[in-house]
Amino acid sequence: MKAQLIPPQVYGPSRAESNSAIYAPQCLQWVGNEDSRNAGTKSTEMSQTEVSQMKQKQPPVPLGTLIGRELRNIKVEKPTIKYGQAALAKKGEDYFLIQLDCQRVPGNPSTSFSLFAIFDGHNGISAAIFAKENLLNNVLSAIPQGLGREEWLQALPRALVAGFVKTDIEFQQRGETSGTTVTFVVIDGWTVTVASVGDSRCILDTQGGVVSLLTVDHRLEENVEERERVTASGGEVGRLNVFGGNEVGPLRCWPGGLCLSRSIGDTDVGEFIVPIPHVKQVKLSNAGGRLIIASDGIWDALSSDMAAQCCRGLPSELAAKLVVKEALRSRGLKDDTTCLVVDIIPYDHLVMLPTPKKKQNSFTSRIFGKRSQNSTKGTTKLSAVGVVEELFEEGSAMLSERLGKDFPLDSNSGIFRCAICQVDQPSSDGLSVNSGQFFSLASKPWEGPFLCASCRRKKDAMEGKMANRPAVIA
Repeated sequence: MKAQLIPPQVYGPSRAESNSAIYAPQCLQWVGNEDSRNAGTKSTEMSQTEVSQMKQKQPPVPLGTLIGRELRNIKVEKPTIKYGQAALAKKGEDYFLIQLDCQRVPGNPSTSFSLFAIFDGHNGISAAIFAKENLLNNVLSAIPQGLGREEWLQALPRALVAGFVKTDIEFQQRGETSGTTVTFVVIDGWTVTVASVGDSRCILDTQGGVVSLLTVDHRLEENVEERERVTASGGEVGRLNVFGGNEVGPLRCWPGGLCLSRSIGDTDVGEFIVPIPHVKQVKLSNAGGRLIIASDGIWDALSSDMAAQCCRGLPSELAAKLVVKEALRSRGLKDDTTCLVVDIIPYDHLVMLPTPKKKQNSFTSRIFGKRSQNSTKGTTKLSAVGVVEELFEEGSAMLSERLGKDFPLDSNSGIFRCAICQVDQPSSDGLSVNSGQFFSLASKPWEGPFLCASCRRKKDAMEGKMANRPAVIA
């Protein structure tokens, strides 16, 4: 009986299977009796050579398989975002914003990022609503087009400054007197960027059990640097006086009586109340972490550590509700309380793993955490070494220090773009942020960034160089 070769595709995968897996050619098999098998030794040797060659020459991989691989790799590299929200209203001035489908490049899902923000209004709700509706677009408009992901993330801190200031200018032009705090959180992959003005707060709880503060409170009562800046810019800081000359309550700035040194809006208060945010950017390890973003109704009742510990091991939806419940139990409902809990977790995890409580001695704390010089409301600001990588942090209220110097003037056209409002202007209509009242070579007025006349007046007013209070429409 003559030996016959069964083609390898008989034992290979079906067409449907070939899109999901890659198979090596099957070994050639003999069909026949033992004698015919022995008689065909030479043919067998030739077949083995052919088999070896076929093994070395892999079949082409279907396009669908390659695309599937890439999509799976993206899912593994990018974390899963799960969130929960809870709130109790006292005055109804808290607002929040959640957007999971933002895109760096419109129409390209692979450039997606997530946004979580809280707006705690005061003296009305107009500023909070306006910031919620306009701030994101103002930030994105300040980022140059055509940037890759890493360049985009590097440009984001400066764009946040420009977006906050532009939103403040636009709102003040409406002539309304309300104001708002803002805590604005952008999550792109494992990178978290937080911009904030006021006293809402964002904390990070990592797998190491270390609670990191990603914001700085701009309360005059607790922030010495901000008190000094306000007084240097022409404002006054003091408490309320009652009959008999006794001072009561927290420190406030005058005129206006605001307890905060930074906000968006507040047209009736001096320009020393600035909208320039503190910005911090960190990169998490692939172990992930939990963000708790909340208005001061939470933080007046709970410390950062208490908020993190009370909800560890719970899904984000339940965690947010429990934080609000704990704040209510501790202090009662004396202010609007809004809480967002955001879990940034590996793709194959369903929930954040619970973090065991560990009491660190001085030696282990030096290994696993570093203490910052700044602390807010009694909470130590920690950054877990090996868990959280700090990429950027800046909190200066000087606009010229926050916008950088890489906005050169186009000498051919004589046109520049304002770094704040993003409007093209002829060079005769604006000045560099580096140009002072008197021309000097040291100020380098020919260097960018450039501001239009309106944004230049805003900058000078914030630095106490001129009064710039829009007329309030009754």
